[in-house]
Amino acid sequence: MADETSTQSTEHHAPTSRPAHSGPGAGPRTPRPAGAPTGGPGGRKFFRRKKVCKFCTEKIDAISYRDVRLLQGFVAERGKIVPRRLTGVCTRHQRKLSLAIKQSRNIALLAFAARF
Repeated sequence: MADETSTQSTEHHAPTSRPAHSGPGAGPRTPRPAGAPTGGPGGRKFFRRKKVCKFCTEKIDAISYRDVRLLQGFVAERGKIVPRRLTGVCTRHQRKLSLAIKQSRNIALLAFAARF
């Protein structure tokens, strides 16, 4: 047994073209440049405008399941309901919107999924 372990340790492997340690932590740690988009002094600040609810600004209270043109704007190409964080609709209107989309799908005004 002792002979087997000593022969294994003397085997020589061919060198590889990549460094011994590669991955996300590899390489020298250098600070990011000052003008990087992720922030830092001297860089341009990224300002995202707060999205406002379309239904609140236009004072639309009732969302009709028959208004297919309006509802299609809140349904993705694949047929999924677009979330609030992307559309900017408030919570109350998002709930009414999703109910209207589901009603519209059930009576075949809107498609459940996209055609392939």
